[in-house]
Order: sequence, then C-alpha cells, then structure tokens
Amino acid sequence: MIGEIAHFLSLSAVLLLSLLLIFNLSFFFAKIHPNQLILSMRLFNQACWLVFISFGMYVYLAISDDFSIAYIASHSNSQLPIFYKVTSIWSAHEGSMFLWIVFLTAWSILFINSLDKSHPLKKLTLLMLSVIILGFLLFLLLTSNPFERIMPFGALEGADINPVLQDPALAIHPPMLYLGYVGFVISFSFITAYLLNGDFELKWEQDIRNWSFVAWIFLTIGITLGSWWAYYELGWGGYWFWDPVENVALMPWLAATAFMHSLFAASKSNVLKTWTMFLGILIFALSLFGAFIVRSGIIDSVHSFANDPERGLYLLSFSGLITLLALTIFAYRLPALNSSKLVVTGSKESFLSMNNILMITSIFSIFLGVTYPLIIESISGEKVSIGPPYYNTIFAPLILIAAAFIMISVDALWQRSMPLKALLITIFAPTMLSLLSLYLIWQVTNIFSILAYIGIFSGSLILFSYLTRTINNFFNKKFINKGSAIAHIGLGLLFFAVSMNSILSYEKNLNLAPGQSISINDSVREFSFNDIRVFKASNHDVISAQVSLLQDGREIFLNPQKRKYATRGQITSESAIHASVLKDTYLTIGDQLENGTWTFSLKINYFIKWIWFSAALMVLGMLLTIFKKKAS
Repeated sequence: MIGEIAHFLSLSAVLLLSLLLIFNLSFFFAKIHPNQLILSMRLFNQACWLVFISFGMYVYLAISDDFSIAYIASHSNSQLPIFYKVTSIWSAHEGSMFLWIVFLTAWSILFINSLDKSHPLKKLTLLMLSVIILGFLLFLLLTSNPFERIMPFGALEGADINPVLQDPALAIHPPMLYLGYVGFVISFSFITAYLLNGDFELKWEQDIRNWSFVAWIFLTIGITLGSWWAYYELGWGGYWFWDPVENVALMPWLAATAFMHSLFAASKSNVLKTWTMFLGILIFALSLFGAFIVRSGIIDSVHSFANDPERGLYLLSFSGLITLLALTIFAYRLPALNSSKLVVTGSKESFLSMNNILMITSIFSIFLGVTYPLIIESISGEKVSIGPPYYNTIFAPLILIAAAFIMISVDALWQRSMPLKALLITIFAPTMLSLLSLYLIWQVTNIFSILAYIGIFSGSLILFSYLTRTINNFFNKKFINKGSAIAHIGLGLLFFAVSMNSILSYEKNLNLAPGQSISINDSVREFSFNDIRVFKASNHDVISAQVSLLQDGREIFLNPQKRKYATRGQITSESAIHASVLKDTYLTIGDQLENGTWTFSLKINYFIKWIWFSAALMVLGMLLTIFKKKAS
C-alpha cells in the first residue's frame, strides 16, 4: 500500500507541474493576473514536496525489505545493513534516476524561494525549472517506473546489491555527482530566463554565483570519490581509464570551471558576458548528454546503468529539445548581447578568454573521443576504440598553454594591459624554478617522457607562480586571495602528481607457491608468500593471502583477498594497500595455477595520494572563495 501511495504522490507532482504550466500559458493570451506568481509558486512548492515525500516513502520500502517492489527485489537483500539498503536505491537505473530528480527538485525549490518575489526573472526561471522537472518525472514514471510491483506475489528474498557497490565511497559517489550535475540547472534556467526577458541592463551574475560554486564543489567531490573508489576497490591499481562515462563526467566539470572564471570576469569588469551565458547553458546540456550516454546503453562501460533504446530515445529527445530551446534563444539574442566594451589585450580578462577557448577545445576533444566510435559503428558496423593515448596526446599541449596563461594572469590587471617589464618579471621565477625541477627529476630518475614532462612543467609553472606570488604578497603585506591561490595550487599539484605517477609507477606480475620468496629490485628486496587462508565470512567465502615485503629497509604485511558472494555467485578481488607519503604498495591476488602457484600483481604507485589531496585543495579553495564573498 505504501508503494502505491508513493507512486500516487509522484503522479500528483506531475499533475501539479502540468497545471502550473497550463495556468501560465493561458496568461499569454489574457490579462496577467496579479496573483499569478503567488499561485504558481504554491503549485511548484507543493509539487516539490510531493516528490520529497514520495522518495522518503521509497526509502522506507527499501529499509523494510518490501520485495514486492521489483526494483528493491532486484537490488537489495534482507541481510544488508540499513546503510546499504538505502544506498541500493541508487545502485541501478530506476532508483538512481529517482535520486537525480529529488536533487533536481531540491536545487530548484531552494533557489526559486531564495529569489525575492519582485525579482524580474523569478517567473520565467520558475517555468524553466518546472519544465525540466516535469520532463524527468515523466521519463521516470513512463519508462523507468521504480514502483513497479512483482505480480501476483512479491519475492521472498532480494537478489542483493552488487558486492563491489557495498562500499562507503561508492555509496556517496553517485549522490555527489548528481548534486553537481543537476546543480547547474540553476545557471541554465536563470540564464535562459534572462535571455527570454530581454532586459539586458539587469545584473544577474551575483544571483547564481555561489549556487554555481557549490554545484562545482559537489561535482569535484563526486569525480574524486569515483576515482578513489576505482583505485582501491576494483583491483586494477588505476584511478582514471578515460572510460566514456568518466569522460562525460569530466566535460561538465571543465565547462563549469570555465564558467566560474568567466562569471567572475563578467561581474568584475562587465566583459565576457556572452561567453558566460553560453557556458552556463553548456554545462547543464553536457550533464544531460552524460545522462543519455549512461542510461541509453549505446556504449559499453562498467558505469552504464541501462540498456534500453526506448529510454535512450526519450532522454535524447528531451535533452536535445530543451538544449536546442536555450541555444536558439541565445542565438536570437546574440546581436543584442554583444557589448561595445572590448577585452583589453594583455589584461586578466584576455587570459581568462584564452583559457575559455582551451576549455572548449578540451571539451570538444573529449566529445569527439566519446562519439566518434559510435558514429563509425553505426555507419560501418566496425568497432573502434579510443583510449588513453589519444587523450594524453591531446591534453598535454592544451595543459601547457593553459598553465602559461595562468602563470601570466597571476599578476595581470583587470581592464589594463600588462607592461612588458612586468610580464618578464612575472614569468621569470616560475619558469626558471620549473625548468630546474625538470632537470632534477631527470637526474634522479633517469626517465624521460615528453608527455609526462609537459605535465610536470605545466604543474610546476602554476605551483611556483602562486607560491612566489603568495610569499611576495605576504612579506609586502598585500592582499592575498587565499581561495584562488589554494585552488590553483591544487590544480598545479594535480598536473604534477598525475605526471609523476605516470613515469615512476611500475607493476610486477608474480607466480609463487606458499612459502616461496623472491627478490624484485633494490626497493622491494624480498617478497614472501607466507601462507594462504580460506574461510567463510558473513555473506561470502574468502581466500586470503598472507604476504610480507622487505621494502626500503622495513617489513610490511599485506593480505590481498578474493571473495565469492553466495547470493550472486560473484567473485571480487580485494586489494591490499600499504600507503606512505610518496607511494602506495598495491597488491592483488589472482588465480591458482595448475602447478599450485598463485598469481599476484604488485604495483608501486608514486604520488597517488597527492592526486586526491590536490582535489581536496581545489575544493577548499572554492569554499574559501564562497565564504569570502558572503563575508564581504
């Protein structure tokens, strides 16, 4: 009965949103009612609360093991802890789309109620948000109904959640991503409303700045958690594979990063407004494209949720329609948007413009890498794979150029060209220190990789630019923008760590029997396979290897495992990791061979923790920026 009530509430939300749109459409042909906005807001708020209550009841159904609900029966189990019963809701397509809509609704109701009732863009923004929420609710209920019952009788027991999803990081990863993706519905709807309104004297940037910053934070955390989980849980020792679904998460992040910088320039010096509007529309459009890729089944990926052409066609049609609507309005208003105020060459705005172009180039390169194999397969039937070499080759020069612009822009002025002498002073120290760093790394490692060295040099340019500027400002008692400095130091550290990881890390595949030892290199002088243990855990069988390593003069112990889950019969590999500041020792166990030996994969991953630390710095920098703006 609770399932039917929850279903009814979602249907009622569809009805209320439909009434809201019909009600407002009628006033295009009649005199505007003085209470039109008040009535519209009531309908909208009630629809949103119906969605929240419906989802809350669905959570209760999952916790109470209602296996008459087909989705819960397929993705949960009575033996699961309550935490994983809740997270099982977003472990597959129907439930995750429900969560997507809940977050979409939450962002919308919070933002629209934060606007003053006299705000000139409130009504149009409300209508845009209503259309988007209604479209996704219809998609959920018509093609992906999470309330569907198993008739005539429910299942006695659930099939259980996928074992690799029973992990705290992955439980948090999708909600963080969704909060980031759908958070940019604010900029999309508000900018579209601004373009529809046509009063281009309105100041709109401040209204959406912090909302966009918070959405960027969620998206960054979501991507970072996903890479961290893939590293320690999936057993392959990597953190980013340039998988199509990883790529469609990166595209909105790149667009959002460009948008935030452009938004700052638009509010600071009244330039780049056209760029800012285009990017604000593009972010959410790319989020919708990502939803289509993940949920249509047109690509093979470990991240794919569904394989249903009907769902894919609906998502493609709806996403394409609202994106086309926004871009058409943008194109129509473009002549009126072009400002007579030009960007001054050599100013801070000019370097932001150049980095915007680099961001768009990066996004297009990723988009091409995702769609080109699909186009070729649809035309010729031939499967084409585009992997890391393509992306690494494309991104290396783009990162170098971007780093150079960032280095110069540190001391650039708003709306004024930078004198040549000031330019040379700005670039001298970071460039020399970066070249020195490259030389020292080459001397110590005796390894040369052009792509990795470009990444190291690029990261060093950004790091030394902001470090020298921060130190100089501190001693001269000048203003230090802590948020910007920390975020950009995080970006430079990211480039540096990823590049160092690529040239220093290595892998060894071993075959040993219990009791055997082997020497690997000067760092890992002894690898000892001491014993193998087989035992039963609560819901799975375990094969655990007892391994000791004499590494860098210290003895460390690792226990990699293979697990077989009874419910699904699924076998997973659980890595054992010994972490230090500079490197991780990462060990997984494979299969037993006919001669009685076991296979192992030993990976030494350098600077791996620095990658996630750099993401944490970027998030910290953004948080400081938000709170600085609020305080001021």
